[in-house]
Amino acid sequence: MTRRERLLAKIRETGQDPKRSLGQNFLISDNVIDRILSFATGDKPAALIEIGPGLGALTDGLIEFTSRAKLSFEVIELDSTFAENWRMAGLRVTEADALQIDWPALSLPPGSRLVSNLPYQISSSLVIDRSIEPAGLTSMILMFQKEVARRIAAKPGSEDYGLLTVIAQNGWTIDTVCDASGQDFFPPPRVTSRVLRFRRRADAPAAVEFAAFLKFAKQAYAHRRKLLASNLAGLNWSNPKDAAKRATDDGSEKARGLAPLDRARLEAAIEEMGFTKTARAEEFTAEQLLELSRRLR
Repeated sequence: MTRRERLLAKIRETGQDPKRSLGQNFLISDNVIDRILSFATGDKPAALIEIGPGLGALTDGLIEFTSRAKLSFEVIELDSTFAENWRMAGLRVTEADALQIDWPALSLPPGSRLVSNLPYQISSSLVIDRSIEPAGLTSMILMFQKEVARRIAAKPGSEDYGLLTVIAQNGWTIDTVCDASGQDFFPPPRVTSRVLRFRRRADAPAAVEFAAFLKFAKQAYAHRRKLLASNLAGLNWSNPKDAAKRATDDGSEKARGLAPLDRARLEAAIEEMGFTKTARAEEFTAEQLLELSRRLR
């Protein structure tokens, strides 16, 4: 019996129909499952964590691998029925929304790997959160709606290039694992999916700087048609270390080291990097936008 047949049989036996409210589409393709497991178990991670194990399409293989390799494995599951099933199976389960939990409190060892057939509605936010917050993760194997995957891997100047792109690409080296059609899921979604591998960049910004850069990048892309200098002018910006130090004095903007960016200074910094002062954010590579933020701090 193939995995597809086993998983469909399990749905019939348990009566656990996919919940649209939780974005559940159960992966049932043997080929896609095998491809994900190959990347998830390669290069021996220090530990594995899965979001949304559901019926166990990936989970069963991850349990087998971590048991054999003597590695820690835990899951995050929002569905209370699935959470209890995996708890009864002996897994460490965090029953919560993956966007709401305290990730540092999980105490994942350095070298941990996150694996998930993500609910589409949380995919972008999860990538941004895991990029800027230190949680021991150095790699991720994640599935996305194909258009979101294109945004993550987009090139400067393209229609897909934007905030998600520059955050993801400054935090990770990203490559494609495989694509999945609607027929690879139950029920079949009306979109095509793509699985990406993320490997933490050795030169990724530290958490404090990355969080500050996220604020900078959000403002840079606040109005896509506007000039970068126009978007950034007036943004309260500072060296995050200085801001943290000054925040002990009092709670004012001035005490926190925050000062609005000056338009003339912005345009000068942009021109120093070889762009015209009329450049827009999408002309900058992810690394160049980060470098601009560092020059302005």
